[in-house]
Formats: sequence, structure tokens, C-alpha cells
Amino acid sequence: MKQNQQWLCQQTITDHTSSVYGLSINQQQNKVISCGCDGQILIIEQSQQDSKWIVIQKIKVETYGQRICFINDNVFIFQPYCKEQMHVYEMNNINKQYLKTKDIIVKGGTIDNCLFPQQYIKSKCLVVNRNGKYVNLIRTKENGEFKTEQSIEFGNYNLFGCMSDDGQYLITWDYSSNEIQIRKYNEI
Repeated sequence: MKQNQQWLCQQTITDHTSSVYGLSINQQQNKVISCGCDGQILIIEQSQQDSKWIVIQKIKVETYGQRICFINDNVFIFQPYCKEQMHVYEMNNINKQYLKTKDIIVKGGTIDNCLFPQQYIKSKCLVVNRNGKYVNLIRTKENGEFKTEQSIEFGNYNLFGCMSDDGQYLITWDYSSNEIQIRKYNEI
């Protein structure tokens, strides 16, 4: 929290037991999800009474992941390390717990690094999923389905980048080309 031109630590969540690789905050800004090397996904919710953040659910995953992202307040996606599938988690309306409901096939690789966030561009209904030496662009449909529209292969897993907030540009740098590349969104 900012106080007198200075940032002060308001709270520390210590439930992860190893490195944290991915974070995402929902649209209402009252939930945070995280994933890390310890094979856990944490769902953290802000208390309405005292604004403290409370871990409300811990999900143990088979393979740890480096990327996680909210699609909306009730759905998030998680990319297990170097697996050629992305997991979709949806909130159960009865018990308010998130459960894995789908696996989406994505292109990937055998080595990865964590320095390329998973993104959801709401205005384009587009997931930017980096996995190994691929960037997978996946469209979300109104019926809850996911459709891979494009998979871009790079020459190396040392691949960094992100998409602009408006979804118009994908900016990348990879070790093989040693270039910053800018791709513009083109509706077909």
C-alpha cells in the first residue's frame, strides 16, 4: 500500500513452499491466483470485512506450472510445465471451489522458462499461451469452448514477450533470431 510517497508491505502470503512463477488478479480485483514450483495453485480472496487477503483454496497439481490467468471471475487457465495441454478450471456454483473441467491441446516443448506471462485479452476473447518454443493464440467462444487459432513456433525456448493490452500487437524476443519482433493482429 502507498503511504506518504512510499510503498509499504501490507501483507505477505506464505502458503507457497517454493518459487512462485505465475500470478493473476480477477476483473473485480478481489481474487488472486498463483502457481509455482511447489505444485500448488492458490486461490486468494480479499476479505470484505478487513481487506486482508485469505487463501480460500489450495489445488494440488500433478505437474507444476509457470503460467496462470483468469478468463473471468469464474474461470481460469493454467499451463503445466512443458505439457501439451492447458487446463481450464471453473468455479462450482454450489461449493464455490474451482475444479479442473477441461484440457485444451496446445503446442509445446521439453524446456521452458517463466519469463513470458499467460494473458487473456478480453476485447479479442484471446488467450496468449506460451509453452516451450511456441506461442499459442487461442480464441474463447461464448459457449465456453476454446479454439486454437494460431501456433507460432520460435527457434528456441528462450522466448520472451507479451501482447499489448488492446490485443493489436504481439511483441517477442527470442534467442535464435536475437531480434525484437512485432506482429500485428489481422482479422481474417
